[in-house]
Amino acid sequence: MPITSKHILISRTDNIGDIVLTLPMAARLRQLNPGVKISLLCRRYAADVVRYCNDIDEVVEEEEVADDLYGFLRGSDIDTVILAQPNRELAKAAFLARVKHRIGNARQKVYQLIYCNDRVRFSKGLSENHESQINFEFLRPYGDNHIPNRQEIPDHYHFTVPHDAEIAAGFAPYRFNLILHAKSNGHGREWPVDYYIALAHTLGQHPGVQIWLTGSAGEGEWLQQNAVALLALPNVINTCGSMSLARLTQFIAQADGLIASGTGPLHLSAAIGQRTLGLFPPTRPMHPGRWAALGKRASNLCTDQAPCTGCEKLRIMTCDCMRKITPDQVLAVVSRWVEEKKAGA
Repeated sequence: MPITSKHILISRTDNIGDIVLTLPMAARLRQLNPGVKISLLCRRYAADVVRYCNDIDEVVEEEEVADDLYGFLRGSDIDTVILAQPNRELAKAAFLARVKHRIGNARQKVYQLIYCNDRVRFSKGLSENHESQINFEFLRPYGDNHIPNRQEIPDHYHFTVPHDAEIAAGFAPYRFNLILHAKSNGHGREWPVDYYIALAHTLGQHPGVQIWLTGSAGEGEWLQQNAVALLALPNVINTCGSMSLARLTQFIAQADGLIASGTGPLHLSAAIGQRTLGLFPPTRPMHPGRWAALGKRASNLCTDQAPCTGCEKLRIMTCDCMRKITPDQVLAVVSRWVEEKKAGA
């Protein structure tokens, strides 16, 4: 029989992009369990961003409970744990704490066969679905076998991102504020930095288009060493390392568009409804089939040619596949965005 839940804890303690792609599942859980309380276990750095999601009632910071997961669960009214990311310690603690429903992918880890009692079985590697669609596999114990298509996924995002007056003041002098998130923190293939330079240089001929570079402090240092020409352009402002993830979310929400390769801020931008362009290689498992930006104003570019020679074996951030996405192609998207904003769209 299908299960029902009163208080669900979803565990997702990895990166913000993976967390964002789990949130549509949370929205569906609320539909399946009217009146349910949904908590999400995540790392502290992502907690405030998750709090912007209207489908999450409570955020549990991993750092606060990691030393006593058993005690945390025993002291709560959580009756369901969903291991959206394998977590041996949490699975064991939920078992010992006698949490009624323990949902995990029995095909991923042997310990989930032991500690989980409402098991699902699927292979991410063999799936043709997007990462956000794959997460709906965890809902099968509820009797829900429907996997939303990619056009339906954006309807499962519900965010309230607070407005920031300081950010608004910084954007106010410009007609169009474009974010370039040039690096990927090692999580995906990156568009060549010389292409970013070419794009920014061309956009410099468009009055009122201001470019903002975002990223971590380490990524900012990389740009200072490898993209001097980009940082020197008068229409470029470098903000790398200056914002928390929560403030970056506000920054993205109040800008006019974001361009990035497969990285967390790309998925965050798409999820909150910003104009978003994802740049991807055709190589599995990094291809847009698995990781495309999905949002009501999101689009993606990828070469339609086969992966470059040795692409799947190369441990590099930029390859010929990414070079086949030309600055002119990206410029065409940005030009359309500018016209959309001018028209009030």
